[in-house]
Amino acid sequence: MKQSLYFIPTTKEVPNDAEAISHQLLIRGGFIRQEIGGVFIYLPLAYQALHRIEQIMEEEMRRISCPEMLMPIILPANLWERSGRYKNYGPELFKLQDRGKRNLILGPTHEETFTDLVQGEWISYKDFPKTLYQIQTKFRDELRPRFGLLRNKEFIMLDGYSFGATQEDLDNSFDQFDEAFHRIFDRIGLNYCAVTADNGSMGGKESTEFQAIASIGEDKIAFTENYNHGANTEVAVGIPVFSLNSQNLKEQKLTKVATPNKKTVKEVADFFKTSEYKVVKSILYLADQELVLVLVPGDHEISEAKLSHGLKVKNLRLASEKEVLESIGTPKGSIGPIDLKIPIKIVMDPSIKQLTNFYVGANQDGYHYQNVNYGRDFNADLIFDLIKINAGDLEPYSKEPYKLTQSIEIGHIFKLGTFYSEKLNAYFLDKNGQKKPIIMGSYGIGVSRLLSAIVEQNYDDKGIIWPKSVTPFDIHIIEISNKNEKIVEIAEGLEKKLENSGFSVLLDDRKARVGVKFAESDLFGFPLRIVIGKKAETGIVEIKQRKNGVTKEISVDEVVNFVQEFFK
Repeated sequence: MKQSLYFIPTTKEVPNDAEAISHQLLIRGGFIRQEIGGVFIYLPLAYQALHRIEQIMEEEMRRISCPEMLMPIILPANLWERSGRYKNYGPELFKLQDRGKRNLILGPTHEETFTDLVQGEWISYKDFPKTLYQIQTKFRDELRPRFGLLRNKEFIMLDGYSFGATQEDLDNSFDQFDEAFHRIFDRIGLNYCAVTADNGSMGGKESTEFQAIASIGEDKIAFTENYNHGANTEVAVGIPVFSLNSQNLKEQKLTKVATPNKKTVKEVADFFKTSEYKVVKSILYLADQELVLVLVPGDHEISEAKLSHGLKVKNLRLASEKEVLESIGTPKGSIGPIDLKIPIKIVMDPSIKQLTNFYVGANQDGYHYQNVNYGRDFNADLIFDLIKINAGDLEPYSKEPYKLTQSIEIGHIFKLGTFYSEKLNAYFLDKNGQKKPIIMGSYGIGVSRLLSAIVEQNYDDKGIIWPKSVTPFDIHIIEISNKNEKIVEIAEGLEKKLENSGFSVLLDDRKARVGVKFAESDLFGFPLRIVIGKKAETGIVEIKQRKNGVTKEISVDEVVNFVQEFFK
């Protein structure tokens, strides 16, 4: 491919909101352009990389005998009304109407559509198990699109689905997709781990996330040494270190203390000269429109995933300042479980039972209680695990300390069970002739966000360093001069030979300065660069490896063998 005929609009200017390195490099290198916030154009280089990523996926899906198909983007809203997600999915759902006033959506995912498709097609237990998948554009009206391709309104996704008659069918399909996803991410060359996760709006009871380690990632995962155990911090179960300390303290008298202008946990802890975990946070939520006061140790955050699951509610949000004042009578920062103005359900993390003489808000602006003790001074209506894991908390089985790292979610697999089949009437007859709902699984990979994940893990101060398996081009050939006939002859000859040997080649035949060509070549980040320069007359060219910078001079006749060996 001649670079003079290829569209690569490089630029030195990047958007002010381009915080992520991957966003900056993909813009600068002419891979992507933003159309509107959260919607991107995939230019030829990015599209070439996406094509290679999708090829790997297609090969691994064939390996588990999962056929590919393609669903529509515009979907009928009534399917989502029947599943309950039309109302519960939230404002991220793109809703529209056609000229006949029929309610439609732009598909953010396709569980309902696949369930409806197979309803009535497979009517006997003998028809199972089955799997299907697609690679499709999805739409979610993100409130704050950010980090380039990591959080978008429009994105490309692989979504697969399994259908079975038994739990064993589901377990086997889940394991097959799990292994296939591991192979996909291994072949791409990502540093990632698989962790326990929350099902969120997907339904079902079990799921695994695939997380690529990256400092810009919006997720945080907890893991032990060598990733022996990992989980998203929203669902990770752990033992706070403080709860292991045997206090054996005598309960002191409950006292209300003036704490003027002390609102945050740190401010209150400093005022009382105590540890932050002893300042119990009391936070008011609305759970399906019911007020709930949630108590956790001051050094930990609330996991809203654990809270919503424990309460068995669909809608959960923080109470507004107005709602706090109306129900409790004091601003945020002074809330507590003692002397509540009205009856409010109290939900508490069990670790608080291990504390003696701790501190809570007094439900009076500028006041806190000290020497608070559970059971004597207040009681909770519900006690269950509520906290996000902190670094150093212990994994409950191995008792190893958790480490935390930022990460990018690149894949997610779910055991949906009968969540959709029961709602959408997808049944079959078992061996006893009994009507049973199809047992389903859902399996997704964020295809377009993989571009960002790859770049976040593979770059230096000069530009991108593409892994061999997904690079847009394998080789970048640079002509030092397109006026020298010998240089042009060798460059075009190598381009033809290498392409005939199965490699993709970009030949820089432009009338541009050598320094510009080299700088752009480093920015593009293809694995090998071949420079046809001053020694062309003697049949010698220079080959440079982008990843380690190793440079070597070899004869033109040796190039194909060198490249073949390099890409083994």
